[in-house]
Amino acid sequence: MPSSSSRKGSTAEREVVKIAQAHGMPAQRAYGSDGRALGEASTVDIMVGEYRVQVKRRAKITEYVFPPEGADVTAIREDRGDWHIVRTLEEFLKLIGAYTE
Repeated sequence: MPSSSSRKGSTAEREVVKIAQAHGMPAQRAYGSDGRALGEASTVDIMVGEYRVQVKRRAKITEYVFPPEGADVTAIREDRGDWHIVRTLEEFLKLIGAYTE
């Protein structure tokens, strides 16, 4: 029987796939959360179109990561690291949907 943590992760992956599909995007979950089942790296949990996605779900995410009211995205970077953009899943799906149309 899978652990509660494993179940929580699988549920989150299925939820993201359903949301992407509801936005008209092709999406699928890798069997066993192992991207190798889809021909990708083992760290890939789902595919949304051509995008490889690792899904993380946490009880609490630090507040500064989220875009504040009035902002569309948050840009974050660790020292000597790459920049990353944080935005909602829905906004991301709109963006890639418009890009692929």
